[in-house]
Amino acid sequence: MDILPDIEDLLNSLSESETRIETRRSGPFTFRLGVDGAALATLYQRVLDAHERLNASPLSQVARQLEREVVASSIFGTNSIEGGTLTEEETQQVLDLDPTQVREEEQLRAVNLKAAYDVAQQAATTPGWRLEVPFIQKVHAAITQGLTHPHNQPGVFRDNPKALKTHVGNREHGGRYQPPQHGHDIETLMQVLASWHQELVARPIPALIRAPLVHYYYELIHPFWDGNGRVGRVLEAALLQADGFRYAPFALARYYLAHIDEYFTLFNRCRRDAKRDVAHPHTPFVRFHLEGMRVSINGLHDRVNTIVKVLLFETQVRQLHDEKQLNARQYTIITQLLRSGPLPLAEMRRAPWYQSLYLKLTDKTRQRDLHRLRELGLVTVDRQERLLPGFVRVQSAPDD
Repeated sequence: MDILPDIEDLLNSLSESETRIETRRSGPFTFRLGVDGAALATLYQRVLDAHERLNASPLSQVARQLEREVVASSIFGTNSIEGGTLTEEETQQVLDLDPTQVREEEQLRAVNLKAAYDVAQQAATTPGWRLEVPFIQKVHAAITQGLTHPHNQPGVFRDNPKALKTHVGNREHGGRYQPPQHGHDIETLMQVLASWHQELVARPIPALIRAPLVHYYYELIHPFWDGNGRVGRVLEAALLQADGFRYAPFALARYYLAHIDEYFTLFNRCRRDAKRDVAHPHTPFVRFHLEGMRVSINGLHDRVNTIVKVLLFETQVRQLHDEKQLNARQYTIITQLLRSGPLPLAEMRRAPWYQSLYLKLTDKTRQRDLHRLRELGLVTVDRQERLLPGFVRVQSAPDD
């Protein structure tokens, strides 16, 4: 990961440097950093601090589970931004399917995104990898393979016929914008985007600043008929992962979904500000991205701690059961609690699985079991009369 002693001075010194290209039929197009170092420096450092805390957590113990959760959550988020209808739970179920079982287009969208994530992660973890146009086309091909669209071809840039114009955006999010329409211009701009990014690497602008700018300019070019939003977010994630950020680059999609109106509006706001020569026009989008990274990393840190607590708790429960300090009924209650989450006591008492435990036993036995679980610190009951695992600290209610 890039370690820069003075990010504010670096960004300010290069903020207005630009690469201007005259396209053949779409007019001029300008790439520039366009950010205010003073406005971003503190938040930038907070992201690095959060990342350091995450790396210091016991990631190795939970890597497999965390990876699985982040991928499903991210695919749900990025598909939902584009109007996908699968829930997060359904997304995970689709990702668990054998490929031969994938039938519906919504399922294929999720599976395709997982394939694109794999392409991005393999590239980003390859020493010396750099962003190039063939990689972008490969990501797009993975994302749109097999999906129905009247014009899109996986991995092939747009080349609009005269009668068919592409527009991006809507009035609710700041207006519509017509990106370049002609294939030659799009090809040229994508080549310049890749080379401009490499110039930023050399200067050296850190990935936390570069990645959202590539995302932003990629969306302005809007090079494909379909899948541009999904591709842009994967490119951003790949650049961040190549710089040493784990999990958060893909978790970021959930932040974008949670703030979808701001996300869409900022593209237009920054584009208009740049057109009017407003100073540091890209600061709002980069700041939005940095805040998303900060929130995502802190959320991952909390999740790691929770997973570790659950693992330790499960180990404790198994040990107590093996040592005969827990009977089979108590062990079943704990197992069900971990599987389903908080259990309202009244609802639990009516549940068939719970009633079957005490069919021929007295109410005192039921109370004694619960009291023993609380005595061992394995469960607690909150003020809403819900049973929770003992590692969840709440203000508890009296014994049942």
